[in-house]
Amino acid sequence: MLEMVACRGHEPANPARRDDGDPVFTIGELAREFDVTLRALRFYEDKNLLHPKRRGTTRLYAPRDRVRLQIILWGKRMGLSLAEIKTLLELYHEPDGKRRQLVYVQEKLVEQKTLLHEQKLALEQQIDEVRNAIEEVGNRLKAIG
Repeated sequence: MLEMVACRGHEPANPARRDDGDPVFTIGELAREFDVTLRALRFYEDKNLLHPKRRGTTRLYAPRDRVRLQIILWGKRMGLSLAEIKTLLELYHEPDGKRRQLVYVQEKLVEQKTLLHEQKLALEQQIDEVRNAIEEVGNRLKAIG
């Protein structure tokens, strides 16, 4: 799951490097790259979804955090709750985690598809009712003259 989402779209700019040579990203770099606010990134950190290291007051995000952010944003686009996204992220580190992630996300996406379909039907019904009301009001206006 992590690889599926991480492989799509965003390629990082030339990130800074830690002393050990691993790339790091600042909060500003990630915010710009993914078009999210600094506040959103801090919120995800507060929710224990991202785990940046600190150098003084500077947050430094590892490539793992960058991938996790991609998954968070993908999950949000799919309509998953933060609790569901957190579960999805946590499954990766369990035995048979990759498979369990895929099973979990498939179940959640099927649930979301069903919910969206129900909402679509309700909206179509509401549109029909509004269309009929517009027609009725128009007919009354014609009758009044």
